[in-house]
This record gives sequence, structure tokens and C-alpha cells, in this order.
Amino acid sequence: MKTYDVIVVGSGIAGLSFALKVAAAGKRVAIITKKSRAESSTNYAQGGIAAVTSQTDDFELHVADTLTAGDGLCREDVVREVVSAGPARIEELKRVGVEFTNLEDGRISLHREGGHSKRRILHVKDLTGAAIEEALLHAVATSEHIEMLEHHFAIDLITRHKLQLPGPDAVLGLYVLNVHTGIVHTFGAPVVMLATGGVGQVYQFTTNPDIATGDGIAIAFRAGVEVRNMEFIQFHPTALFARTKDRFLISEAVRGEGAVLRNSAGEAFMKRYDPRADLAPRDIVARAIDAEMKRSGDEHVWLDITHQSEESIRDRFPSIYEGCLKAGINMAKEMIPVVPACHYMCGGITTALDASTGLDGLLACGEVACTGLHGANRLASNSLLEACVLAHSGAQTALTYLETHGNEPLEMPHWRDGDVRDPDERVVLHHNWDELKRTMWDYVAIVRTDKRLQRARTRVQNLQREITEYYWNFKVEPELLELRNLIQVAELIIDCALQRRESRGLHYTLDHREKLDAAQDSIVQRFRG
Repeated sequence: MKTYDVIVVGSGIAGLSFALKVAAAGKRVAIITKKSRAESSTNYAQGGIAAVTSQTDDFELHVADTLTAGDGLCREDVVREVVSAGPARIEELKRVGVEFTNLEDGRISLHREGGHSKRRILHVKDLTGAAIEEALLHAVATSEHIEMLEHHFAIDLITRHKLQLPGPDAVLGLYVLNVHTGIVHTFGAPVVMLATGGVGQVYQFTTNPDIATGDGIAIAFRAGVEVRNMEFIQFHPTALFARTKDRFLISEAVRGEGAVLRNSAGEAFMKRYDPRADLAPRDIVARAIDAEMKRSGDEHVWLDITHQSEESIRDRFPSIYEGCLKAGINMAKEMIPVVPACHYMCGGITTALDASTGLDGLLACGEVACTGLHGANRLASNSLLEACVLAHSGAQTALTYLETHGNEPLEMPHWRDGDVRDPDERVVLHHNWDELKRTMWDYVAIVRTDKRLQRARTRVQNLQREITEYYWNFKVEPELLELRNLIQVAELIIDCALQRRESRGLHYTLDHREKLDAAQDSIVQRFRG
């Protein structure tokens, strides 16, 4: 059994920032990541990080924009705390080596995105996430207290209740699969930080990387931790239209710089849906595009920025420009075919602003967590901000907890494979994975109905039974573990959606089009014991 003070699951901005802060206090930290260390949702984030850094901006405007986008479900105290902490966290990123893009006169370059009343998006061209990831990974590599374990897959938490120990339930460690050897190891630690990102791969079309399989949410739920508001899935309005499973993201910042959405008739249609037109919040834009496509029968709409010079476009959006060129589109001369795609989970593990959850020793940070910041719809570029703020407060929580719970962990049972066999029917995994994605896309996407949700629940419950049987009869492997987690997450999304008898934010249902007077969270929790 390997033992640490803290185990971090995930290697994006949330997990790396947290690990660095805890390690700076001399604690032994393991970062577990199921792929290579740079493979995270952070690495793919184009737009940037929202924070008040301009003299023409102020905290109240950022708070108001966030509350408006969240459609009545944000926790205002959380919004104020996160927004006010933004500038300090930006300075920390700069100190760790992130060089945000500046204007020619030396002032910092700020993008504007949908839902924002001011330019406040700090960025590194259109590769902000990759720049942050590189800087944080470099800092981690120089820390003597951090061990990075690539190709290690966290399976499940080990808790006091799971081992039938007396006293309040608490984290004791994790079972972790070494992907290369196929051996499951027991890792002990009094603190586990879940920073595993989102759930995009539960849908047929997503901007998320392959790793976004909802692992942290599923792990926490199986341990009896509360999750909430899982129905609020943000579909990014503008992903490059493609028939493949993954759709290349066209950043909202492109519309912030003047790009216009047009239908097949060439009409700029967004003013018919919202007075903010192309800069309306993402849920409104995504539904508008969905409506236009259904009305016309077209497979996509168009994003037009051809009125700007090619030099300007290449300078501001180099990776998007190159990505479109690879698809045979010169965005300076041709309109870009775009469609919505699953992008961000606004719900997740119920998490306080200090990153604590309902289980002692278990913390959550980033997209996996639901703090109340995003409410029913995330304001663009608030996600990286939230990750930085919670990583900071979570580090303080962890250090305080370790003062009284930092003794050597108990000896824990090793993982036992028993008489299970090596998987010999992987076609079952591929078939179930495909069925799950199609079911969620067809029945639990941008526009929903009670009947569609009930159909989805029936199909997902069937898949749950099949994958549970498979799990107990075959040795674990990454594809099996990811599918097990995705099915669990799909069930949670549907359960939360069926609880909500209204249309609010990202949850739009034809059977309950009106918004209720009082905004309430949808909550699901498994019996712990």
C-alpha cells in the first residue's frame, strides 16, 4: 500500500493548482491521472479566464453578469467571493509563468464573450488553457513533494463505512488501476481531491477530450456523496460541424470580436431571439441555433467573420484559424459551418466554497464540483476562475484537516480480482457506449420532454444492469471503468432533469415551459452505509 498526505485525481488547472499549494506546505502529494499529465480539459480551453482587471470594469458588473446567466439559481454569496478573489488568483498565475496576451501599447488584452457586459477575458491568444497547463506542469515538475502518476485510473474511494469501521464516515484512500500493468493498487491518504473535469463523453457530440467521462462525480456518488443540478449541461453554440464524434470548438470570443450567426438564407437571426443578438448567453444562442436548424431542416448554421481582415483573424485566433484550414475552410474568406455540442457540466458534487464535500477528507474542485457559482447556466470563462479560487481555498481546507487527521492511515484490504476473467467480449462495451451516447443526444440534449426523459431512463437503466454484471465478471480495464462511470453520470443527469418541472437556464422542456417563482436545486444522493 502506498501512502500520501494528499491524493489529487486529475491534472488540469484545478488539481495542479491545489497540489502546488499543498506541496508548498511540505505535504506529500500524489497526482493521479488516467492518461498523460497534459491530457485535461484545461489543455483544450481556448477562450480564457474572466476576472476584473480593467479600470472600466468592476466587481458588481461581473457579479451581475454571472447572476443573470445563472438564471436565478446562483448562490450570490459564492458569486461575490469568487469574483472578488479573481485578481489575486490571476497574479498567482502570472507568477507561475503564464504570460497573458498584451496589446501593442502594453496593456493587457481583454476579450469579450457572450453574457459579459465588459471586456474582462484574459487570454493567451486562443490557447489559454494550454498555456496555463504548461506553466503549472512545469511548476509541479520542480516540486520535491509531488509525485505524478500518469496512466493510473482511480476506481473507487475507500472509506470508513466501506470497511465497516465505527465512527463518522471519512476518506481513507483509493483503489487505483495501473493502466500499463493491469494491477490495482491500494493508495492510502486522509485527503483526496477530486479534480477530474466534466462529462462530455456521455453525449454523441462534444467539444470535450476523450478523458471527460465523469469519473469524479461517479466515484463520489458511489461513496454516498450528494450531487446536484446535473441536468444543467451547457451546449456550446458554435462547434465546427463535422460528422465525427468530436467537434472542434469555435471560441465564443470569435463572436465577441464581431462574428455573426447566419442561417442558410444568409439572415443574421439572433436578434429575433434576444436583444443581445450574438452576444446572448450560451443557452439562448444554443436553443436559437437548434430552432433554426429544426425550422429549416439544415444540419448546421453559419458563423461569419469574413468582414475582418485575414491578418487580424490569424493574429487573434491562430489555432482556430489553423483548425478551420485543416477542415478546408478559410474563416477569413468563408463562413464557418457550426452546430451546438456538449461543452460543460454546471452541476456536480455538492461542494462548499472551501472545496469540502459531505464526506470528511473528500474535496472537489473545478468542473466536477457544484459550488453554486454557475447556477443554471455558466457565464463564459468563469470556469477557470472558479477552479483557481477553489484550489486556493481547498488547499487551506486540506492543511487544516491534516492537522487533526494526518496520522498514518489504517492498513486497508488489497483489491481482489477473485475468479474474474480477462474481458473476451469487448464488443459489449463498444455497443453499450454507442447506445448510451446516442440515447443521451436524442433524448436528453438541448430541448427535452418528459417522454424523452423517461425513454432515456429506461434505456440507461438497462445499460446499468448490463455493465454492472460485466464489471463483476471481468477484470477491470480503462474502457470498462469509463463506461461504468458514464452510465452512472447519465442516470444522475436524467434523475435531476425529471425532478425539474420547469424550464430554467440550460434545462429547457417543452412540457414545462414556464419558470417557477422559487429556484430550487435538484439533488440526488445514494444511501451511505
